[in-house]
Amino acid sequence: MLFDNRSTVRKVLLITLFLNLFVLLLKAVVGWLTGSLSLLADALHSLTDSASNILGLASSRFSSPLPDRDHPYGHQKYEAIGALGVAAFLGIACFEIVQSAIERIGKNHIVAISGTELWLLLLVLGVNLFVTFYERREGLRVNSPILIADAQHTMSDVWVTISVLGGLIGIWVFNWQWLDVVLAFPVAILVFRSGWSVLKQNLPWLVDEIAIAPEAIHAIAMSVPGVLNCHDIASRGVVGRQTFIEMHLVVDTNEVETAHQITEDVEAKLMERYSPVRVIIHVEPPSYQENHISFGV
Repeated sequence: MLFDNRSTVRKVLLITLFLNLFVLLLKAVVGWLTGSLSLLADALHSLTDSASNILGLASSRFSSPLPDRDHPYGHQKYEAIGALGVAAFLGIACFEIVQSAIERIGKNHIVAISGTELWLLLLVLGVNLFVTFYERREGLRVNSPILIADAQHTMSDVWVTISVLGGLIGIWVFNWQWLDVVLAFPVAILVFRSGWSVLKQNLPWLVDEIAIAPEAIHAIAMSVPGVLNCHDIASRGVVGRQTFIEMHLVVDTNEVETAHQITEDVEAKLMERYSPVRVIIHVEPPSYQENHISFGV
């Protein structure tokens, strides 16, 4: 049975969009007042948070798991495309941060920070932590790639804000002005790392990488009475979200009705283990010989 989680995803994204816009406004105002490059870079990172929320809302609108005439396998890859969009925003943010830091090297730029502005940044940090854990919890609960990816994006924002806050405290206490430019580089690395992680998680889904080890599917099929062999096994999708399995099945009967019942039993076993799953089985007679469980070497 397919579970349509889009209403929950949209609700979570709308809440986090509002909070991310609030965080963006605070960072931009404090960054402009203090002249801090690292904080303005952090505000740019928060801009990508808001943009990814909007992107997530758009992709969720089109990511129905239910099949139709034009999309017989459903529309869930739109969510993975949305997650890749998040990775792209992170890459852009990383480039902008590094470019700005290089431009300021060797320039006598003064950052002025006050205790009030530091307290505002602590408030920003608290909001980011709430958004991260709330979005990740809901993403895991409804098994949404876009929410999990967006939570990871926001978690990178938490580390960025911690780094920037530490640097601004150093400037406030010791007047170490060089900290502002120096900290911009690890901020960029954290942003890049987060984008790379999102990319690695979602690209396999889009390129139809194997979802379940063929040996595991083979073992389940062979445990069903009447199955002589199972070969040419293929799978794709995301386990727990939506998985597609194809296989050839050699059955110990020449009767169509009996063969059909055996395939139904195999499907039931696979659904019990990997639901939601759609299984396509090609039935072959007892005389058929094949030793390759799956494709390739």
